[in-house]
Amino acid sequence: MSIKTEFDPKNMPFRRLGPSGLRVPVFSLGGWLTLGGTVVGDPVKEIVKVAFEHGINMFDTAEGYAKGHSEVEMGRVIKELGYRRSDLVITTKLFFGTRTGPNDTGLSRKHIIEGTQESLNRLGLDYVDVLFAHRPDYTTPMEEIVRAFNYVIEKGWAFYWATSEWSARDIEEAHHVAEKLNLIPPIAEQCQHHMFHRERPEKEYAPIYKKYSIGTTVWSALASGLLTGKYNSGIPADSRFAAHSDFFKDTMKSLNEEEGLSKISKVQALSKLAETELGCSVTHLALAWIAKNPNTSTVILGASKPEQVVDNLKALDVIPKLTPEILDKIEAILQNKPASTPTFGRPPLDAYGRL
Repeated sequence: MSIKTEFDPKNMPFRRLGPSGLRVPVFSLGGWLTLGGTVVGDPVKEIVKVAFEHGINMFDTAEGYAKGHSEVEMGRVIKELGYRRSDLVITTKLFFGTRTGPNDTGLSRKHIIEGTQESLNRLGLDYVDVLFAHRPDYTTPMEEIVRAFNYVIEKGWAFYWATSEWSARDIEEAHHVAEKLNLIPPIAEQCQHHMFHRERPEKEYAPIYKKYSIGTTVWSALASGLLTGKYNSGIPADSRFAAHSDFFKDTMKSLNEEEGLSKISKVQALSKLAETELGCSVTHLALAWIAKNPNTSTVILGASKPEQVVDNLKALDVIPKLTPEILDKIEAILQNKPASTPTFGRPPLDAYGRL
């Protein structure tokens, strides 16, 4: 295949994906709910093209996104745009399947191997860079799961494997099994992380970050649009909540209740802080805040229009502006920082030493 476009990272920073040597852009592009779902055909190509032209070379999808159509659309446009495969970091996820048979979902050895082959066929690729276990499977032994992902890597169908929405205990068990059997452990966790969802990624995973250097590939950094301010005065007709009203019905209902109204009030306060002290929108602030976290390997952006990608990338200019003073002001607004691990009265260690 002739290469039509050479990759230029522009001003995009790159980070290691967890403990691996794989470098990923601070912002990547995902297909959940959009690519292959509400967005199909030429608009998909335009979104991917604009992302690539602005330094994004990592594209995330899953077998369960639009019942496989997200993988089909992503694979199609990558081929049509003529990108060099080695310039790209392609990730997909297994668990939910595209059919409802007894072995068409989950993390059995059968589904991991057959699901990988089907995903590669839909993508039109020989391999993906990272293969995620989209959820934990408590009906399958962890040894079977780890052995199956190890087999997929040894076959050359994926270079690494990772987890998504696993508990710290699940990730720890996977590492124990891998170490015991001399197999390959997961390198990353794709988790929900935003200003209103912090307990798991910031507290529960803290020992995992320290022990295994796991990195996160964050989804829903904007809380499905809540942190853009677009829902401050209701549900816009062209919003994600409106387009997927059944999926988000509980969230939409909560916006008129005490918890939701409190979040909207905080978004308004964050908007004022962003505009007056940082010269940016609350969208850029929320994305930069997640990217500022040293455990974040990449923040997955979702977009239904090319201009949304371009606008979101303005967050890159905000990251260095997040000084300790600004971060303290953000915490004063949010009032939801996870509690520190208790020391039971012991005095604190020297902040400049190894904690």
